[in-house]
Amino acid sequence: MARSNAYLAPLSLIFLAGSLYFPLRDTYFLSADTSGITGARPVTQWAYFHICGAGNTDCSGAWPAPPLGWAWSANPSGAPSSLVGPHGGDTTSYFYYYMWRFGWVFYLIALVFSVLAFFSGFVACCGRLGSAIAGFASLIALFFHTIAVSLMTAVFVKMRNAFIANGKNADLGRYAFGFSWGSWTALLIATILFCVGIRGGDGNGRRWGRQRSVRSRRSYDVGGRRVKEDYA
Repeated sequence: MARSNAYLAPLSLIFLAGSLYFPLRDTYFLSADTSGITGARPVTQWAYFHICGAGNTDCSGAWPAPPLGWAWSANPSGAPSSLVGPHGGDTTSYFYYYMWRFGWVFYLIALVFSVLAFFSGFVACCGRLGSAIAGFASLIALFFHTIAVSLMTAVFVKMRNAFIANGKNADLGRYAFGFSWGSWTALLIATILFCVGIRGGDGNGRRWGRQRSVRSRRSYDVGGRRVKEDYA
C-alpha cells in the first residue's frame, strides 16, 4: 500500500494549504507583491481554497475555484492588465478565470480517483484481476492529475511573468509545485506497478480464466488385456 500512499499524501496537502502549520503555511501556488493595487494586500499568496497574505495569514474564506482576481477590488488600478477582466466581478480576465477554474476541478477529480485507487490497491494483493482494477483507477487518476498540474503550471507561471513584467516581485510556491508534481510522479510509478501486476503470473502461467486440463494416458497389460488409465 506504500505505492498508493506515496501519491495520495502530497496531493492531499494541496487541499489543506492556508493552514498556519508548517509546511502548509508555505504551501501556495504563487506569492506576489500586490502593493499599490486597489484593494489588495501588500503581499498576496494564492492557495487552493484561499487567497492569503504573506505567510498564509489574513486568508479569505474557503471558496471553490476562487477567481484569481479576488485578490483585489473590481476594476483595480496598478494590477497587470492581462490579469484583469470582466469575470469574477470585474476582477479576472477570461483566460485566468477559466484556466484556473478547470485546473481546480481537475485537481478535485484526480483526488477522488486517487482515493479509489488507494482502496482498490487492497484488492491488487488478490491477483491479476485486483491489479487490473487498481491499475484502471490509477490510470484515470493519472489522466486527470496530468491535466490539473499542467493547467496549474501554465496559469501561475504566466501569472508570475505578468507581475514581473509589471515591475512586481513574484515567486512560484515550491511546496505546492513540489507536492503537485511529486504526487504526479508517484502516481505514474504506482500505475506502472499495477500494470506490471496484471502481467505478472503465479509461476505457472495461469490467467484469469479457468485453465483447460491437459490429460495424459498410459497403458499397460493386465492378464493379456490392454488397459488404459487416465491421469492428470
